[in-house]
Amino acid sequence: MAEVILKNVGKVYEGNVKVVDDLNLHIQDGEFIVLVGPSGCGKSTTLRMIAGLEDITSGTIQIGNRVVNDVSPKDRDIAMVFQSYALYPHMTVFENMGFALKLRKVPKLEIEKKVRRAADILGIVPLLDRKPKALSGGQRQRVALGRAIVRDPQCFLFDEPLSNLDAKLRVEMRGELRELHERLRSTTVYVTHDQEEAMTLGDRVVVMKDGIAQQIGSAAEIYHNPQNRFVAGFLGSPSMNFLDGRLVQEGDRLYFDEGTGKLPVPEVAAQRLKGHVGREVVLGVRPELLSDAQHAHFQTNGNSLQVTVRQVQMLGDCLHVYLATERHKNLIASVDGYAQFRAKDTVPIYIDMSRSLFFSADDAGARLSGPAS
Repeated sequence: MAEVILKNVGKVYEGNVKVVDDLNLHIQDGEFIVLVGPSGCGKSTTLRMIAGLEDITSGTIQIGNRVVNDVSPKDRDIAMVFQSYALYPHMTVFENMGFALKLRKVPKLEIEKKVRRAADILGIVPLLDRKPKALSGGQRQRVALGRAIVRDPQCFLFDEPLSNLDAKLRVEMRGELRELHERLRSTTVYVTHDQEEAMTLGDRVVVMKDGIAQQIGSAAEIYHNPQNRFVAGFLGSPSMNFLDGRLVQEGDRLYFDEGTGKLPVPEVAAQRLKGHVGREVVLGVRPELLSDAQHAHFQTNGNSLQVTVRQVQMLGDCLHVYLATERHKNLIASVDGYAQFRAKDTVPIYIDMSRSLFFSADDAGARLSGPAS
């Protein structure tokens, strides 16, 4: 395996359409990196540039010890798994997995050894004599993975490989992919729009928007300490609640004035926010940080807003409760499944201010303060 280094990589299409802008990324040998973001953010283009399927406009891409800007895809020693399994329908599983090796004129005994080893890792040895039409979606995906594994490349590239699977199988395959990575310790770049995939698979996650890497870090780091409002809102399901308001000073205490109620700002955050007193800011609150008084796992004194319950969705162990204040109509709380909420009720909702975040109210939405501040 090998490290992959992107230095100031950019991609501009005709008409000065900038798809990837000055991307710098150092992927360690054996690291699993996930590129995540909305459609059009540049994540798939980045993957295709690493693969050599897309020319880069600026910067350098290095795989192992060599710069590969002008190296053809077949000579980059990478293996790619696409959203489409792209299996040859007339070939058996064994033949599909060994086809690339056959083209390279690898000896038959070595092909046999590599294919059977990959099939054993993936648990598909009994399927080697079947053809793709006799396989389920999950089995076809394993064959596509096996076809990549037998090549023993320096780097694996995955382009939304689980998108065609149903929800349950997608969860199962996520676990299998992670176990496979732990076993092979292969350098892996994985593209997805699914935030759950990003958070469960990646050693590090790259959140992209408009061709720019907004934040790079572990899933926990990005989830708890996002650098801006876009990252905070993108990662997490249900997504973060954002409340517009103003910071006001009353005596020696700083408060967030939501317009229908005031919430005390924790002392640590207040120190960071002194220069913003009197200004508009945005309070970011994860749904799990809102609760009724009975099931709250935090101090509730003074940390409440009066809300109207719009609807309640039962998910077994938890409830998703959709709420509204007079000013903010689309709040959501993720609360204990035994909590009692009824549509149209007006109730207090308590907020864990110690783990809430503050962002600037401008378009950049930079984080001003939060748990790690």
